Amino acid sequence: MSNSQIAFLKGHGTENDFVIVPDPDNAIELPPSAVARLCDRRAGIGGDGLLHAVRSAAHPEAQVMAAEAEWFMDYRNADGSIAEMCGNGVRVFAGYLQRAGLVEQGDLAVATRGGVKKVHIAKDGAITVSMGRALLPEDGVTVSLGGRSWNARNVNMGNPHAVAFVDDLAHAGDLLSVPPFSPAAVYPDGVNIEFVVDRGPRHVAMRVHERGSGETRSCGTGACAVAVAAARRDGADPARTGTPVTYTVDLPGGTLLITEMPDGEIEMTGPAVIVAEGVIDPAWLETVAG
Repeated sequence: MSNSQIAFLKGHGTENDFVIVPDPDNAIELPPSAVARLCDRRAGIGGDGLLHAVRSAAHPEAQVMAAEAEWFMDYRNADGSIAEMCGNGVRVFAGYLQRAGLVEQGDLAVATRGGVKKVHIAKDGAITVSMGRALLPEDGVTVSLGGRSWNARNVNMGNPHAVAFVDDLAHAGDLLSVPPFSPAAVYPDGVNIEFVVDRGPRHVAMRVHERGSGETRSCGTGACAVAVAAARRDGADPARTGTPVTYTVDLPGGTLLITEMPDGEIEMTGPAVIVAEGVIDPAWLETVAG
């Protein structure tokens, strides 16, 4: 771990918030214990996750993507565990790169463990991320909570989701712990669980328990999974109709627009806000990294 001062920023996308650690040369060690303490809202900086900003060529997991994307979003959950992707995180990551003068308005590519993501930064600051295609595994899953049970749609957005349509978002409880689901073998590495209600035509609202983080104010991949699940429930499949379908998805922290294209590509549009920047005390970080 570096003994020099370590810069950080704090940002959020629809109130899904992140600690950002710029580290172009991949020189900073960030073991799970250090990430968890940095994301701790009382003992650290606080965040739903951490965005480690590394040049793709400098990171062993991203070197194969370096020709397509200069920057790699090395994403960690709030408990320090590694995750494949985070949709809100990609928007905030792109917002940081623009703020730092590393990219300009317009199109760019960001490497993630879920593949290279195409990003567009608009003049008004809205950021659109091409999130890839959803996979819809046949495995059925049941989510149970508070004496109620729901059949959930299995959707994979590069990370796993179980989408349950409910009558009232309050039925999700406090979402502090993982809602029970079965069979457990469907999600051997854990799952993000979304609870969804209808607000109007192609307009839904959701709450989510993110694996490794608990309930968060927003989840980009979760919003995409919810839009796809809602579209299939509503009989809309762009691959069959040849027409894009867009859902407005309300989350506790704001609103995202999710569009599924006829080729299956899913686009997510929403804000990214950088709220602070500063320096991490390297001596403190050293003490919490053990």
